[in-house]
Amino acid sequence: MAHLYIAAPQKSSGKTTLSIGLCRQWRKRGLQVQPFKKGPDFIDPLWLSQAAGRSCFNLDFHTMSEAEINTAFAQELSGADLGLIEGNVGLFDSTELNGKHSNAELAKQLNAPVVLVINCHGMARGIAPLLLGYRNFDSELQLAGVILNRVGGSRHAANLIRVVEHYTDLPVLGALSRDNEISIDERHLGLMPSNETESAEAWIEVIARRIAEQVDLERLLAIAELAPSYSSIAAPAVSMNSQSLIRIGIARDAAFGFYYPDDLRALAAAGAELVSFSPIADAELPAVDALLLGGGFPEYRMRELEANCSMRQHIAEFIADNKPVYAECGGLMYLCAELTFNGERRAMVGALDAEVAMCSRPQGRGYVRLRETAAFPWQRDPPHCAEIAAHEFHHSAIVQPNSAWRYGYEVLRGVGVNGTHDGIVQGNLLACYSHLRSVGGNDWTGRFVAHIRRCCDD
Repeated sequence: MAHLYIAAPQKSSGKTTLSIGLCRQWRKRGLQVQPFKKGPDFIDPLWLSQAAGRSCFNLDFHTMSEAEINTAFAQELSGADLGLIEGNVGLFDSTELNGKHSNAELAKQLNAPVVLVINCHGMARGIAPLLLGYRNFDSELQLAGVILNRVGGSRHAANLIRVVEHYTDLPVLGALSRDNEISIDERHLGLMPSNETESAEAWIEVIARRIAEQVDLERLLAIAELAPSYSSIAAPAVSMNSQSLIRIGIARDAAFGFYYPDDLRALAAAGAELVSFSPIADAELPAVDALLLGGGFPEYRMRELEANCSMRQHIAEFIADNKPVYAECGGLMYLCAELTFNGERRAMVGALDAEVAMCSRPQGRGYVRLRETAAFPWQRDPPHCAEIAAHEFHHSAIVQPNSAWRYGYEVLRGVGVNGTHDGIVQGNLLACYSHLRSVGGNDWTGRFVAHIRRCCDD
C-alpha cells in the first residue's frame, strides 16, 4: 500500500503545513488519503483530518506496542489509496542513545520512504553537509527526497537545488517560498486547532494551492507507491456490545475538541451512543447518562463559557446528582469555580471548588506514568493497582488544590494536579490533567462504559 513519511531535522520546519497541503491536494485529485501522526497530539491531527476528509490516527510508542502500531496502521490504511505519516520533533531525535522510538525507527518499522523538510531560512551551501549527514547516519532508513521550505526567492532556491544536486543523490521534490499567508497561528501548545477557527477551511485551500504550485506531487506519489510492504498482524474484528446503548454527552465546539478517534470508536463498540453538545452555544444538556469533557483551549473562550450560565448550572447539577462524568485537562479547567487568564477572571462550572490559572510556562508537558489508587472510581477485573501510560500538555495549574480531595492516580512520572497525584475523584466525577488512550492494555473506554451502566442500574 502506498505510503510515505514526512519528517524534518527539527521541529517547526514546516512538516504540518506541507502535510496539510498534500492531504488536501491528493484528496482533490480523487485519492483517499489516510493521515497518521507520530506521538501524542490532538492539534495537528485535527488539521490533517479536515484536510484529508478522514480521521487522523496517532501512532505512539509510549502507549502502544510495536505490534499494536503495525495493526493500527494496517487497519486504517486498508481502506485508503495512500497513507501519509507526519513525524514529530526531529527525524532522529530520541531520549535513547540508540534512537529507540524515534521517527526514523517508526519509518523503518512501517517500511515508509522518508521525505525530509528543511527550513532553509538563512541557509546556502551548508545544506549539503546536513543532508549528507542525515543520508549516512542510518543506512537502513529509506531517505527518498527533500523539500526545501522557507526559501527566500528564486535565486536562493536555484542555488540550494544546485548544491543539493551536486553533493548528494537526493532529489529535490519542491521548494516552498516564505509565505505568511499560509502560516498557521501558533500557541503555547503548538498550532491553533482547526476546530477553533472558521477560517480553517480557507487556510487549508490556500495551503493546498501553494503546495500544488511549488511541490512535485506526481513524483511524491510515485515515491509513496514504491514503498515496500511492511509486516503487520491481522487486525482483530471489532465486536459491538450487545447490551442496550447508554448515552454519553461529549463536549465538542471551539473550546473542546481533543479526542482520539479510535477512542471514540472504542466507546461506540463498548455500547455507547455519543451525543455532541456545546458548552458555549447550547442552553442545556441533551438527555444523556454520562458526560465526557475533553481537552481544548477553554481559556480562549472563557467569556462565552461564563456567559452560558444555563449550561454551567446544568453541568453542576448533573455532577451534584452523582452521575458519571469524565473530564480531561480543558474539561477539568471548565469544571473549576474560576479561570484566570491574562489578568482576567471568569466564572466556570464550580463543581470543583478551586481556581485554575493560566501560566506563562508549561506546568506539565510530555509523557506520564500513573498508578491507580484505591479511590479510582471505575472497577477493574481483576482489581489491582494498574500502571498506565498517558500524556499531559497544560499551561494551567490549579491554585491551592483542596487538601481534602481524593485522587484516582498516583503520578509516577509527570505533574498531574499537584506533582504527586492526578485524577480528582468526587463522587462519580473523575477529572484529570492526563490524557488517556484506550490502547496498550488500558481499556479506559470499556471501563468507563461499564461504570456508567452500573451507575444507571443503581
